[in-house]
Amino acid sequence: MHAPGEEHRARERRPTAPYSVAFWLVAAAFGVTMLGTTLPTPLYVIYQRELRFSTLVITLIYAAYAVGVLAALLLFGRLSDEIGRRRALLPGLAASVLSAVVFLVAYDDLELLFVGRVLSGISAGIFTGTATAALVDLAGRRGTGRASLVATVVNMGGLGSGPLLAGLLAQFAPDPLRLPYAVDLGLLIAVAAGVWFMPEPVRPGGSSGTGSDADADPGSGSGSGTGSGTGPPPARTGRRRPRVMRPSVPPQVRGVFLRAAIAGFAGFSVLGLFTAVAPSFLGSVLDMPSLALSGGVVFSVFAASTAGQILLVPRFGGASLAAGCTGLVLGMSLLTAALAVESFELLVAAGLVAGLGQGMSFRAGLTAVNAAAPASRRAAVASTFFIVIYVALSLPVVGVGIATDLAGLRVAGIGFSVAVAVLAGSVLAALLRHRNDAGAASGTPGGSSSP
Repeated sequence: MHAPGEEHRARERRPTAPYSVAFWLVAAAFGVTMLGTTLPTPLYVIYQRELRFSTLVITLIYAAYAVGVLAALLLFGRLSDEIGRRRALLPGLAASVLSAVVFLVAYDDLELLFVGRVLSGISAGIFTGTATAALVDLAGRRGTGRASLVATVVNMGGLGSGPLLAGLLAQFAPDPLRLPYAVDLGLLIAVAAGVWFMPEPVRPGGSSGTGSDADADPGSGSGSGTGSGTGPPPARTGRRRPRVMRPSVPPQVRGVFLRAAIAGFAGFSVLGLFTAVAPSFLGSVLDMPSLALSGGVVFSVFAASTAGQILLVPRFGGASLAAGCTGLVLGMSLLTAALAVESFELLVAAGLVAGLGQGMSFRAGLTAVNAAAPASRRAAVASTFFIVIYVALSLPVVGVGIATDLAGLRVAGIGFSVAVAVLAGSVLAALLRHRNDAGAASGTPGGSSSP
């Protein structure tokens, strides 16, 4: 008797790995691809010194990544449902390889830095949702929870490991603007070989070979912004041409969506800030220019986000969005204090607390949005949510860059912290009002804790 999807795999002419092995091959490729997207983080200060550009240019280079992600999400969001998971993963890896190659030769070329970041964003936009769906497919009906957990860990772990790896190599090894990308390129080639031999768990234009699509948890976040189980269902018949996804929010979902989107915007703005300008904070404000240290600080923020999603959301349940917003407010208060008194310890504490809050608010918000959206509109609503998330990764950081050129990094950082705290606090206040209104309507003190 065949395992789920084995009949489909047996029909493939090329050699393929067993589903249990392919699951970890895809997970490894997922982690390495996301690692490449944050690899330049501790290196921006070196580019800035060598090419003599401002903090604003750093933030613009960083924001180019979000442009690539948004383009890929809108243009290729349905691609793996149309052509299969493997055939979509390979182009995503190819874009990541091209990005690494561009960065290898871009050490003295500002324009190429922008090209490399856009390619990196395209790779993430194609790869993240497809890899999450592939993990769910390969895990089968009984493994959906494990697949979502692994997707979260490798996604956020990869995002956090990029700055850590680049910071260590730049600090202790030669050729800091080339060696990190050479290592990344080697890792990409290795995981691409693994993806090449994965079985195709989805019949192109048809249904999942494992039958797990229907069992995907629509509320489990993958951590980076594309989530798991949020994609549209596979096409029912035949192969159709991929088409641009049209994000929208039905009227009955807008209240829940607005609260979740504002909280998500605030949280991902924090990730964008730490990823784009943390090395500049350490170097120019705190006089701690260690690249390894800056990479470690960024890694800790992503690690905290992962912990918030995996460990704290199950504990807080329906109160997770409110708890996450509270964490963001506290984290930004600590960041303001860190910049005001020039304290490294407070900066690390701010990153950890804000990271926990970001992870909780993101997963809770995505869960609430998916639960409230009609099944027929869920993909469009999720796409709109992710667009908000990726705008949050870019626009606020560019604003920090402009403010830095005008008033200095410390003032810009404090202004950013206050703005994020106000956004998160507004969601917290709205949640409390919603809870009190629900309690008054039901005659129960406190009411419902749902978003």
